[in-house]
Amino acid sequence: MPELPEVETTRRMLEPRLLGKIVRDVVHSDDSRYRNTVAMLGKQILKLERRGKYLILRLDDGLDVIVHLKMTGGFRLPTETHFLEVPRFERLRLVLHDSEVSYVDSRRFGFWEVLPTNQWAHIKALSEMGPEPLEAGFLLKPFQVAMAKVSKVKPALLSQKPVAGVGNIYADESLWLAKIHPEAKQLSAVAAKRLHSAIIEVMGKAVAAGGSTLSDNSYQQPDGATGYFQFEHQAYDRAGMPCSRCGAPIEKYFLAGRGTHFCPDCQKR
Repeated sequence: MPELPEVETTRRMLEPRLLGKIVRDVVHSDDSRYRNTVAMLGKQILKLERRGKYLILRLDDGLDVIVHLKMTGGFRLPTETHFLEVPRFERLRLVLHDSEVSYVDSRRFGFWEVLPTNQWAHIKALSEMGPEPLEAGFLLKPFQVAMAKVSKVKPALLSQKPVAGVGNIYADESLWLAKIHPEAKQLSAVAAKRLHSAIIEVMGKAVAAGGSTLSDNSYQQPDGATGYFQFEHQAYDRAGMPCSRCGAPIEKYFLAGRGTHFCPDCQKR
């Protein structure tokens, strides 16, 4: 699933193509998954924002377009052959006054919803989300307090409540960097400080690298390029490979239904 770095990379690449543009049409065939998109017609795109893993298009007349890419959603920008070849797995096409942008989603889990500005209460994952890890609001003390109460640290991170945008990949990478076991509970202030710093470092580097493109190639940047942070992974998707810190083989198991990678020597229980 695209996490904060992938969604932020998408936002940055779409922004110059969408800002100030007028929406002429929104073409799709699934009103249950792409909700109230007719309200976008004739509206101007004023801002592109991101909250955790969500992309938010701010329109005039007090409307927001909430986009969640889920597992395989993404955008494709027009190419020289765009009008001859529809992008594979295109589910929605945003027709602007001077161009088009395609939304693709092979597994059809992503969704769009047009709402009055900031009226997100029914989207609990969005309305209850914690602070952004790359912004000043990600303060150490509240994070330490939250981590002192967790029963298992990785599922707590995946809940999005202590910090926004950390999914399976970047939870594994941050916990490896902080030398904390995925099932550690009631973290000390010192351990939580290490994890706080690790999340900021990992997320910053991943955004700079354009996110992570895994072997299924489901995530691509809007221009079709891959991300590059997968070449810097230290834990995720490296089962059986030596830990770059101590040489012990990275192990994989399932925690809360998610494939979880860690070093048994560096990240002891």
